[in-house]
Amino acid sequence: MSPIPINLAVEDELSETVLHRILHGVGRFAIGPTYRRGGFGYLRKTIHGWNEAAKGTPFLVLTDLDKYVCPAELIADWLPISKHSNLLFRVAVREVESWVLADPDSLSHFIGVPVNTIPTNPDYILDPKLALVSLGMKSKSKLIRESIVPRRGSTAKQGPGYNGCVGQFVREHWDINVAKTNSPSLARTIGRLAAFVPMWP
Repeated sequence: MSPIPINLAVEDELSETVLHRILHGVGRFAIGPTYRRGGFGYLRKTIHGWNEAAKGTPFLVLTDLDKYVCPAELIADWLPISKHSNLLFRVAVREVESWVLADPDSLSHFIGVPVNTIPTNPDYILDPKLALVSLGMKSKSKLIRESIVPRRGSTAKQGPGYNGCVGQFVREHWDINVAKTNSPSLARTIGRLAAFVPMWP
């Protein structure tokens, strides 16, 4: 069976890396262009365009739940019109970092912290990025600390090498089969991708 072509639209670099890892793990897709211009505002503004474009080529859009109560509320707010069946509109609960945290053994080895310091039930963490940065603060590795943790006096929420460092973990160590057992949000996304059947014009 030929791979299913799919284009991506994401909030940030880490979300793109995570989706690539998931899609390669599922193994059914040929990944096309990725559209990423920074933050959920770009996705919210362009979601109607991706819905229209999906009529020709399937689109996978990933955003964070953030302050919404549930994914259904976010989707109804962003896309009140009928969603095309080729638009895979997925919401990470509450942020894509939740999915990263869902493989605690691999993450503990990579960062260099005890596994029991990694929060359980990552979908219920209100600020998963902060949780990941806090783990970085405890790392024995100076390189990881300087990459993940914001510099002293900075107003940034993450360190200057955050995306590169966490992205390396995702590409080289993150086990999606373990992670999906700890994150129902991730499991739903993987299940939807595994079952997806495109509708061609």
